[in-house]
Amino acid sequence: MRLPVLVIDDEPAVLSYIQAALERSGYKVVCSESGVAALPLLESREFLGVICDLRMPGGMDGDDVYAWISEHRPELAKRFVLQTGDIASEDTIGRLRKTGAPFIEKPFRMREFLSVVEKTMGKAL
Repeated sequence: MRLPVLVIDDEPAVLSYIQAALERSGYKVVCSESGVAALPLLESREFLGVICDLRMPGGMDGDDVYAWISEHRPELAKRFVLQTGDIASEDTIGRLRKTGAPFIEKPFRMREFLSVVEKTMGKAL
């Protein structure tokens, strides 16, 4: 059984774009529009990996999701990719360094994005 990739992003258009690209590349995908909404999924399901926006409303940003995963689902911490559109800010750089997770800057080229996903989670089966 192929495990899905969990994609967490508060922007529906970005979520749809990533979902379509991953599915075209052979990945199964489960989507969540917030870090808070993703927690029950992370508690109850198995995932190949997680792709998460760094900045999201609702009190749980991508680095918070990563911290939760590191504590509660450590096997997923090595298969976690952050994405952000704010690579210039010192706060963002500090948050990315703190997680140590691979990241990709939005807007991204899909080939580059898929390359990061494959390096982090493996190719789709």
